Amino acid sequence: MIELTNHGVYLLDGSRIVGAGEGVEGLPAPEVARESTMAYTILRAHDADDAKNQKMRIRFDAMMSHDITYVGIIQTARASGLKEFPLPYAMTNCHNSLCAVGGTINEDDHVFGLSAAKKYGGIYVPANQAVIHQYAREAMTRCGGMILGSDSHTRYGSLGCMGVGEGGGELVKQLLRNTWDINAPEVVLVWLEGKPRQGIGPHDVALSLVKATFESGCVKNKVLEFAGPGVKELPIDFRNGIDIMTTETTCLSSIWLTDDEVRRHYERHHRAADFRELRPGNVAYYDAMIRIDLAKQESMIALPFHPSNAYTIHELQANAEDILRKVEEDAKQRFGAQVDVHLTDKVRNGKIHADQGIIAGCSGGTYDNLSAAAAILRGQSVGNDYFTISAYPQSVPVYMSITRHKIAEELIEAGVILKPAFCGPCFGAGDVPANNGLSLRHTTRNFPNREGSKPGQGQLSLVALMDARSIAATAANGGVITAATDIEFTDNHLPYDYDAKIYERRVFNGYGHAQPDEPLRYGPNIKDWPTMHPLEENMLLELAAVINDPVTTTDELIPSGETSSYRSNPLKLSEFALSRRCPSYVPTAKRIQHDDLARRSGNVPAHVQEVLEKVGAKADSTSFGSCVFARRPGDGSAREQAASCQKVLGGDANICYEYATKRYRSNCINWGIVPFTIAPDTPFPYAEGDFIFVPGLRAAILSGKEEAEATVIAADGLHSIHLQFQNLTTDERQILADGCLMNFYKSKQTNA
Repeated sequence: MIELTNHGVYLLDGSRIVGAGEGVEGLPAPEVARESTMAYTILRAHDADDAKNQKMRIRFDAMMSHDITYVGIIQTARASGLKEFPLPYAMTNCHNSLCAVGGTINEDDHVFGLSAAKKYGGIYVPANQAVIHQYAREAMTRCGGMILGSDSHTRYGSLGCMGVGEGGGELVKQLLRNTWDINAPEVVLVWLEGKPRQGIGPHDVALSLVKATFESGCVKNKVLEFAGPGVKELPIDFRNGIDIMTTETTCLSSIWLTDDEVRRHYERHHRAADFRELRPGNVAYYDAMIRIDLAKQESMIALPFHPSNAYTIHELQANAEDILRKVEEDAKQRFGAQVDVHLTDKVRNGKIHADQGIIAGCSGGTYDNLSAAAAILRGQSVGNDYFTISAYPQSVPVYMSITRHKIAEELIEAGVILKPAFCGPCFGAGDVPANNGLSLRHTTRNFPNREGSKPGQGQLSLVALMDARSIAATAANGGVITAATDIEFTDNHLPYDYDAKIYERRVFNGYGHAQPDEPLRYGPNIKDWPTMHPLEENMLLELAAVINDPVTTTDELIPSGETSSYRSNPLKLSEFALSRRCPSYVPTAKRIQHDDLARRSGNVPAHVQEVLEKVGAKADSTSFGSCVFARRPGDGSAREQAASCQKVLGGDANICYEYATKRYRSNCINWGIVPFTIAPDTPFPYAEGDFIFVPGLRAAILSGKEEAEATVIAADGLHSIHLQFQNLTTDERQILADGCLMNFYKSKQTNA
């Protein structure tokens, strides 16, 4: 169903594909023909440099944030000299909409957001009006445009608009009229053929795509460009559902060709002028290709603990106990005796029983998904046993339309609980399943330490991803996992009819009309950032956490769920850093930070002085902080708190073999955490409490060097280690030297 081609190809006239080495005469060089891709046409139009360089400095057309991230972004930008939003900036309230956790602090942040929109000229979308990405689809995208979001699933390529998810620091740069700096990316052609069978939905295709690409990293930091005859067979919601999940492949961004289906989307949303046709040029070069035959797509399920752990539902049904036992073994390897997982107990009389179904968020709560689910459940009952099912329409306009077209009525009659637009189920702030419960979700992720999991307390959420159609088929079958392709149904609901009234009446749009005299409204939980110190001549690190898992997600670096209520209070939030993966990290980091404060006051702790003497360094010229080692950190969310919490606790560096995503590495840099890497074959047998000394690091970073020889001071003596810090821009080097992005901007203001 999916075929990978790991070498360059040319797309000729939008229809003929030839390999780069097939000897077709007259073809331009790859670097020339790559400029004819849709991706490069858009990127070059947004590049602040006129020349077609290998470095791009991108300025975006608009930005998006939600209420886990926008307070920190505005606070950082304000401390860096922000006067007015220079581009449309929409702030949605779809992550911390449940205001019971933490008392008043969630709603305090919402009030702060509205006051910031008034003061600086922003767009404020009140709680439960829309999830962030649906609001962007309905009100912010345009063909040929680019949107930057502080959420990893910022993907609007199916609407002809390139979306990029980054940490808050990159949004701050745009607010201060600076650029997003990247190496010119490779582009991968995703060639769609055929037409999906009835019962196949966007999550089925998306999970197959993630399974085919994630583990190998073959599309990491590349742009996926969708074309081919299969595109026309997919409605907009289907395309959106695939596109939003490209984040889980670790690609940089995505773009699709646009056609009459996209034109109708913009006309339906009263924005016809935002449509234009996008096509690859007559000769376009791609660095690789993924061919997807939609007609062969099967109903899929992604088992814990990653969207790439995917099987066809029929494969799972045929080998249920063996496959589920692998998940149990994986859980035991990850969590040891902390949890006791019994997934194989879900197999009864040869059938697999689930406990919960959820259709929600930017990927699941679409009109078409809810329409298909209602058609499957029409006249059925989900029963009155343990299985439950909830659905979250992704915006009030979608909710209005499913109400008018009787979709809501059919869902409710079947026993589905309808809830307002909210992202919570995706990260553990709503509909958390029972311990050992198997939850089937049309949402974006099923990582460990997510969806309410607290392994340290013996609690583990077991989440599998499935398309809304198969979730509905399962619900109609009393919770027995069922592929939607195995049932008959007819979806004869009317198509989505967008009504703009709710946005016109409730959304505050102050872009271009900043009110500088408007005061920012602070709640007691909104705190300024603590002092962060510049990098000194040398760097001494103490390992506060050593994690040898294949991948460490941002949900493990800073857990989601109820912890996010404190995202506006840096000190409070930092208390949760690595709490569900490495509970000793916070007290260890705090102790190291206390030792550094003593050093700065001239009272160098004896054990620190002893280490400095071993490497011949002086305390007054050597930064001292904590360090996290992980093999491949940062998969998942764009939340900058994964890095900022380390910095607040005195973190100075990460060491790894590879950063799972560009956005996490960018977060580290913007918070003054040096992003070291080591070669893949370098052993790292060191433990928490060992030290690493990097001499002359400040000068090395500022002079443009990309590597340094360091010394590990371990219990068994001194060891050499070669550290790399490659591919840093000039500004990023200065940010690291200054200690963080805020210090960098303050320094520029002082020197202006």
